[in-house]
Amino acid sequence: MNASMGRKIHTIDNLGPSMLMTDAAAIGSGMAFLVGELEKRDPRLLEPLSSFTWMRDIVSITGGGWVDYVSNQFVDYATTGGNEDGIIGGATNDIPVMQANTSKDVFQVFNFGNILKVPFIDQQKLQKIGRSLDDILDKGIRLNYNKSIDNIVYTGVPRAGVYGLVNNPNITAAAVATGAAGQTKWNKKTPDEILADVNAIITATWEASEYDLTGMANHILIPPQQFAHLVGTKVSEAGNVSILKFLEDNNIGKNQGIDLAIVPSRWCSGAGTGGTDRMVAYVNDEDRVNFDLTVPLSRVMTQQSVTEMAYLTGYAAQIGQVKFLYTQCARYGDGI
Repeated sequence: MNASMGRKIHTIDNLGPSMLMTDAAAIGSGMAFLVGELEKRDPRLLEPLSSFTWMRDIVSITGGGWVDYVSNQFVDYATTGGNEDGIIGGATNDIPVMQANTSKDVFQVFNFGNILKVPFIDQQKLQKIGRSLDDILDKGIRLNYNKSIDNIVYTGVPRAGVYGLVNNPNITAAAVATGAAGQTKWNKKTPDEILADVNAIITATWEASEYDLTGMANHILIPPQQFAHLVGTKVSEAGNVSILKFLEDNNIGKNQGIDLAIVPSRWCSGAGTGGTDRMVAYVNDEDRVNFDLTVPLSRVMTQQSVTEMAYLTGYAAQIGQVKFLYTQCARYGDGI
């Protein structure tokens, strides 16, 4: 008699590895769904690390409309005759006559343009997650605009004969003094030697300005590495004052009622003669150095492109070159 009689026997066929793979896939998709449900999303868009500092280091003059150039008028005074000081006596007939000579300097203006392109399909997709492609690209254009201003303000466009704050060939440049260690670099100098370098460059601008205090440098740019050295190094082991604070409190400008600003600028690295690091001293004032933003960044036109299935928006602006109205109010110190 068959032992299996009266009983229902269930068998499982060997389905092979394909069945196991299907189960694994199902389990994986389920876990992916679970992970998605448990995910904490950061709603922020993390933008690239970048910086622009032109607002800190120079005054911009806005307005003027679409132009090719901007200009400034200058006047020089002189007297005729042999009596320069104008002191006369009762019978003097040599009386100086005042004369004025006017001149004009012309500075170049550059056009800036970017196009914002928003594809229709991408715009519809992003709307489902609560983001605006237009806003994202708008921020990118404004960042590019400020970076372009930074380039023009600090280095200009040398191929067009236009220079910026750190590389103007009309500004007197000289190496700083050698310290007791036989080095010009600040990390090899004592705090007193660094102070001497700062005072020397400030005094040079003051002297060249006929000792007019409005021509004494009140703003100094140095490379970030040198700035970090000034901030992180104490004047002495016994003291708790950094070299930077020591310089701010003891420079000759402070004595004359001028607040000196010493700030870091990456554009000074390698800007000196022979690729050395440069210290840039100047008067940060609209009457001494400035540049024009004749047309600030603006949306100038928008159109729909059927062939590209996108919205196109044009942005435009005009950026003028840096104008050193008085070159004697600025100096370069190389080799720091």
